[in-house]
Amino acid sequence: MEAAQGDRIVVHGRTVGSSDRHGVILEVRGEGGSPPYVVRFDDGHETVMYPGGDFAVDHGRNP
Repeated sequence: MEAAQGDRIVVHGRTVGSSDRHGVILEVRGEGGSPPYVVRFDDGHETVMYPGGDFAVDHGRNP
């Protein structure tokens, strides 16, 4: 997986009834766009992530 600073992300809910989480990549710490990523979710929570199969990247830049 490759991403860049400013890309939007979606982490899909993994259980029935759980909602998707949306955010923006603030920093890419791996080489060549690879993880880990520093992400700020739309609810304000920030974390360092190594994404799994439930993770999608929208390469359009955040306005």
